[in-house]
Amino acid sequence: MSVKSDRWIRLMAEQHQLIQPFDAALVRETGGRRIISAGASSYGYDMRLAGDGFRVFSPVHGREIDPKNFDDESLVEPPLRTADDGSRYHLMPPHSYALGVSVETFRMPRNVTGIAMCKSTYARAGLMLNTTPLEAGWTGRLVIELGNLANLPLRVYVNEGIGQVIFLESDEDCDVSYEDRGGKYQGQTGLTYSRL
Repeated sequence: MSVKSDRWIRLMAEQHQLIQPFDAALVRETGGRRIISAGASSYGYDMRLAGDGFRVFSPVHGREIDPKNFDDESLVEPPLRTADDGSRYHLMPPHSYALGVSVETFRMPRNVTGIAMCKSTYARAGLMLNTTPLEAGWTGRLVIELGNLANLPLRVYVNEGIGQVIFLESDEDCDVSYEDRGGKYQGQTGLTYSRL
């Protein structure tokens, strides 16, 4: 098993659509403004947060969260705001938890597993991104779980880097992939809630 390099990631994206859309190099600027980096890095891929499907848990309508019987009334959609430089963002309240979705669709080969984790730029501002596996054989847009650990509201920028995925390739295929067992989040194209 080995962690895969930018060269491998580019090749897999080009030949097998591992990541779509795909930026072959790390993007730090767009439209003349600096952004939180996205795209291929040395040994990973910095995925972007999509503008659609961002929700924050709120006690206003929901009374409890039951992962076996998820009630989408426990989530609210915060407004999409615009910063002075034209950047778009959602504002996460202090000590809140949110769900978002990646811009990118991932197509994991049978012998590759990915691990998504937080970017240090956000971690240093108080954001936690749940470490999430992208299992061998899984395909879809990644649902991103975010927690604002800070005592202040936190801007979460859309169409900019939110987390990094590293890819681990095994020297053999698994017997049963996520696709083979009919995983409940296979093929998700947007925000998908807890399923049993």
